[in-house]
Amino acid sequence: MALALVLQVVLIALNAIFASAEIAVISANATKMEKLAEDGNKRAKRICRLTKNSSKFLSTIQVAITLASLLGSAFAADSFAEPLAVAIVGSGSPYYGVVSTICMIVITLILSYFSIVFGELVPKRIAMRNAEKLSLILSGILNFVSYAFAPFVWLLTVSANGILRLFGIKPEDSGEEVSEEDIMLMAEAGSEKGSIDEKENQFIQNIFEFKENDVGEVCTHRKDVDFLFERDDLSVWEETIKQSSHTYYPVCGKDTDDVIGVLNTKIYFRLSDKSKENVRNQAVMPPVFISETMQADDLFYRMKTTREYFAIVLDEYGGVNGIITLHDLLELLVGDLNEKGEATDYEIKQLSEDTWEVNGLAPFEEVCEAMGLKLPEDEDNDFETFAGYVYEMLGEVPDDGETCECEDDYVKVHVLTVSEHRIEKMRITKKQKPVAAEEEEEDEDKKFRLFKKDKDDKDEKDGDEDDKKQSSHKDVVYIPTDEPNGD
Repeated sequence: MALALVLQVVLIALNAIFASAEIAVISANATKMEKLAEDGNKRAKRICRLTKNSSKFLSTIQVAITLASLLGSAFAADSFAEPLAVAIVGSGSPYYGVVSTICMIVITLILSYFSIVFGELVPKRIAMRNAEKLSLILSGILNFVSYAFAPFVWLLTVSANGILRLFGIKPEDSGEEVSEEDIMLMAEAGSEKGSIDEKENQFIQNIFEFKENDVGEVCTHRKDVDFLFERDDLSVWEETIKQSSHTYYPVCGKDTDDVIGVLNTKIYFRLSDKSKENVRNQAVMPPVFISETMQADDLFYRMKTTREYFAIVLDEYGGVNGIITLHDLLELLVGDLNEKGEATDYEIKQLSEDTWEVNGLAPFEEVCEAMGLKLPEDEDNDFETFAGYVYEMLGEVPDDGETCECEDDYVKVHVLTVSEHRIEKMRITKKQKPVAAEEEEEDEDKKFRLFKKDKDDKDEKDGDEDDKKQSSHKDVVYIPTDEPNGD
């Protein structure tokens, strides 16, 4: 009896080893294993060799686990069930057969409990937490088993592959390709669990979203560009440069759609001879034109290769849409890169608890975040700035110098200044619903209306006069207090 008990413990232990090995190898980081194998780690080489043929590996593990389970059940029935039945009723009892069967069922249930807990669940959880480490430790055992059970493994592999082909599945397809979406989801999950910093997660998301941006969507619009004109004196140029402090300026001919060059201020201020002719020859470079439909990642690699970090963005009609620099592309990846003391193009200024003064160019999402607003998202929205949101509420473009007000269920906006048909400044007040209104909204689903049709009254039997009067009346209609009267 003691020997049989020891044998059961050994078989459960073997089951635990192979179950943990299966999960450990499957959960192990394949890239890390390949790197260890390249560095000369023999155990990692064994793991890579086993996982190279996934169907063979799974068959090997399954043979080992199945054998351990079958042997455990067989020995349990033989070693424990019969002696237990004899001890209860005796071998000559007419109830021996029934008792023996019951004992076998009980022993099987007890054995199953220990096998599942100690042979499956606990080892697999340990393996999931220490996948790489356990894989390397058990690599020798797995390698031995793969050779020892080679004939059985071959038979199982051939059988499984044949069945897969019947279902139109190619056995050699591992299906382990990792897509961009998989990486983004893993980064998001890591950020939620705290294993990846939120900034790192955002950086990863930005990298994969980088190529989804067209140049026309991220360029500086022509209305915000400081142009230099070839006909102006250098004093005018220097005044423009002094006020805006950029490195590059597009130089135009007759109008802003006629860009003839790009002034490099680094070269310009190093010139000793600042005559118009010398500046044109030394500091004004030929312009680089690109289409507004060009993808951001393509432009990034082009700028990196050509070392031309300033480009003029053209629309489909050949007109100037705006400009874009390497700095703009880098901000798509890492966020704002404003230098110390450099002011942003927009300002979000809080005036009181519920009121803000906002520049029209302020990004819609940043304004909502600053004000603690949760506005409903609409996939059809094409605006990026809060001014775009206001345009949608107004339904029209305000005239220059015009002030106007608009509101919805969330905010009330007072447009303060408009210049060149563009909202420059506005005052936003966040609406606060009174407590009574909130309670009314919560109870709105509980309110109802009762309607009664006249034809139902006609079908009723004649009653006394009071009943007739009552049946001719219409039921009361309950209307929420926030709805207008229907008179």
